[in-house]
Amino acid sequence: MYQLGLIGYPLEHSFSQRYFTEKWAREGITSARYELFPMPKLSALPEWLHQHPQLRGFNVTIPHKQAIVPYLQALDPAAQRIGAVNTVVVRPDGTLHGYNTDYIGFQQALIAWMDTEARARLKEKHGQALILGTGGSARAVAFALSEAGIHYRFVSRQPLTAEVLSYEALENLDDWERFSLIINTTPLGMYPNIDTCPPLPFKRLDGHHWIFDLVYNPAQTILLQRAKDQGAHTTNGLDMLYRQAEAAWAIWQKEALL
Repeated sequence: MYQLGLIGYPLEHSFSQRYFTEKWAREGITSARYELFPMPKLSALPEWLHQHPQLRGFNVTIPHKQAIVPYLQALDPAAQRIGAVNTVVVRPDGTLHGYNTDYIGFQQALIAWMDTEARARLKEKHGQALILGTGGSARAVAFALSEAGIHYRFVSRQPLTAEVLSYEALENLDDWERFSLIINTTPLGMYPNIDTCPPLPFKRLDGHHWIFDLVYNPAQTILLQRAKDQGAHTTNGLDMLYRQAEAAWAIWQKEALL
């Protein structure tokens, strides 16, 4: 029996354990188990690894996707470029190898959801996406957009550089139609804090806008409901979760020799 799991904090919102448990039951896989390991501080990682010698790999979620990088002995080229990791392989010699499947999950989910014409408009000279947040998930989304030839701007409550927009600045943006794709990578609205929401100027949204919320629990966040009320296209992060999980499973099967 080998072990896989998820570290981060909090983990009450996560569907990962249920996803893998149900997947393996369908496929008749009985040699693996997937568990949740709440880890408020990443400094607990070395001792946790020592206590779980059967661990072959694990996923990483907020707030550790960037902070875990110094703990790893090797990085996949995409993870290195992104600067964030959500999938780790524990090699037989105990070394940790980091990967990022968030960008794969987002990229595939975006293509499946957003129509071809809307994506084509985004790739035009003046088309841009807005990425809400600047953490590890935001980096993965930015990488996926770059790979697709889509320009983007980050949005943050406390911009540290001139390239990052504040939420207040969104009120004064000209030609909102060209900012047709908005991706929320923050935990705002995620269970159990379901009453929170990024402070977008919702009255400026309409049917030209596509709102992708990486939060998947609850399925309908306040962000998605308010955007939908304005006529925008909306989706949550559940499809992305499934796609990144499948990509992680493929890596574990190949690299951890499961």
